Amino acid sequence: MRETSANEILTFWLIPAEPARNYFQNLIHDLGARFDAPVFEPHVTLYTTDPSSEDARDFLERAVAGTKGCRLNIAGIGHSQEFTKTLFVQFAPDPDVDALNAKFCSASRSQEDYEINPHLSLIYKELPAEEKAVIAAELNIPFREVTFDLVKAVVSPAEIKSRTAVEAWRVVAETRLG
Repeated sequence: MRETSANEILTFWLIPAEPARNYFQNLIHDLGARFDAPVFEPHVTLYTTDPSSEDARDFLERAVAGTKGCRLNIAGIGHSQEFTKTLFVQFAPDPDVDALNAKFCSASRSQEDYEINPHLSLIYKELPAEEKAVIAAELNIPFREVTFDLVKAVVSPAEIKSRTAVEAWRVVAETRLG
């Protein structure tokens, strides 16, 4: 396994199950092509920590032990000035996802808190607010809830503010829920 550097983080992602996984992957790909933006795997960030403090695979297995898949209800489509929340699907708060986040926190050697705000980004690109609002209004997600059945551990740059940073992400471990 490749060494991590001081300017990297270890992030854990909830990955949607089919058919949502395919739907969101195609949407991210289409938006990426339309706006010359990076293409990435659809995910909800569950927890983040220092990669030097954990063995990703062992930590992932400890944190998700006994956890079943979860479902999140879509609350709407949002956009912001933040690069990693350019345009996103916002999910309603969920006690099962909060509990899974708490399991990651308690399993972590660093005991870092991570305040979960369940959302799934659709594009990472600096765009005018008006354009983001138009894109958000055009979107019609064909389902109201999304099931998540996989968690991945990803090492990434500590700051995600560019295409290069997104393209530097690397999956180092994964496990199915349930």
